[in-house]
Amino acid sequence: RLLATPPVALERCHTVAVEMACDAALALKEALQSLDGCTPELASDIRLREDTTDREEDALSTYMLKLSAMQTLGDRESEEVTELLKLVGDFERIADHAVNILESAEEIKDKKLTFSETAKSELKTMFDAVNEILDIALSAFEKNDLELAITVEPLEQVIDYLKDYLKTQHILRLQHGECTIEMGFVLSDLLTNLERVSDHCSNIACCLIEISHDSMDVHEYIRGIKSGKGEEAF
Repeated sequence: RLLATPPVALERCHTVAVEMACDAALALKEALQSLDGCTPELASDIRLREDTTDREEDALSTYMLKLSAMQTLGDRESEEVTELLKLVGDFERIADHAVNILESAEEIKDKKLTFSETAKSELKTMFDAVNEILDIALSAFEKNDLELAITVEPLEQVIDYLKDYLKTQHILRLQHGECTIEMGFVLSDLLTNLERVSDHCSNIACCLIEISHDSMDVHEYIRGIKSGKGEEAF
């Protein structure tokens, strides 16, 4: 029945996608918590949320592909379906990265590894930044808030810088015997997953911008942000 009324169908898809985004975001936040203390209950909850996002993506993608095949779908509605298909893929990947981070937490626990106090402090800065970009991207999507969406890319650039900075700091600690190679592998995995979460948040924001600005070149906008000229795109 919903397939016969595209506007209602799209609204329902958006509602389910918001639920999926919330599951992915909660999985990621719980995964970061697990680095401070990984319990079986927390691990189970993270994996359950990841499984849920997988099922939600499958169901939404199947439904939207049927919706996109409708001849009664207008150009604008077809574009929204295409962008929403991209978005649910990003949400699903965020949940995947949450499980990857959980696995790092489990490795730390099983091998009784510890970060130095300096590394913990630096990682907290990275965690805070990733939590912030995740909250902004999710809120922008849920509210279809373009003003929020355009604040995502600059923060993504900060997170890229933090990743490089933390890797450099680890190398310096390693050279001074203040850290181990084994912890370096764990740190590298963590930073890679965190940066990729940030990348997915950037993708989400760019999709929202594309939907709102039919003629806007989002790739040019991103290049503008990197060069300090992003606002000129508007």
